[in-house]
Amino acid sequence: MLRFCGLLLVLVMSSLHAAEAPVEVTGAMTVNSAQAKRLHELGAVFVDVRPTRQWSWGHVWGAVHLDLAGNFAEMGNQAWPRQVPLVVYCDSEVCPRSALAAQMLVGWGYTQVYYYREGFFAWQLLDMPQGRGLKGEQVAFRTLAAPAVAGLE
Repeated sequence: MLRFCGLLLVLVMSSLHAAEAPVEVTGAMTVNSAQAKRLHELGAVFVDVRPTRQWSWGHVWGAVHLDLAGNFAEMGNQAWPRQVPLVVYCDSEVCPRSALAAQMLVGWGYTQVYYYREGFFAWQLLDMPQGRGLKGEQVAFRTLAAPAVAGLE
């Protein structure tokens, strides 16, 4: 019950300064929580576009963190495979970041973009697989060119 009340408080506070996300994104398939779970089981790549602070509080198990305001633009790199199924999510239906990210992915030519509008709060409420940080998780994508490290060049 305490967990539910905490999530409800976060949802209410988020809605005070957030716009509702669109129901659909042209070129992407909107999925509900059951469909998102099935995609997770099938190995689709989940892309969390929330800020790092929110990512650190918890995320879909195995999700790739690409902050929409930060390194998400790396997905526009032509070297990334365009046929990989990508499930894009944010916090909830009051977070338009995932809709914008899905729209960008479609524009960059990705062919299997899934827009999980209900987002992480719904995933968490349904007690589906969650992670914090990268402990025990596998990361699907890494930056193609590693930054130079002093002494290892």
